Amino acid sequence: MEEEAKKSCCCFCHKVPGILVALIGIVFLLGALEVLSTKTVHITWPILLILLGLKCSCGKGKCKCCPDV
Repeated sequence: MEEEAKKSCCCFCHKVPGILVALIGIVFLLGALEVLSTKTVHITWPILLILLGLKCSCGKGKCKCCPDV
């Protein structure tokens, strides 16, 4: 049990994918509530998905704070 606690990392670089997924959800919510225009939603969510994909594909093994990740 203690080994699992040592392996978990709380640095920001591991939170980015979750934050991007939340931002995608917020963009769709604001679009549904008509706070953002349809055009803005159609431009924003693919950009956020691209950033998420880049983070997930390029970010593995690059964390300096926890070499085991």
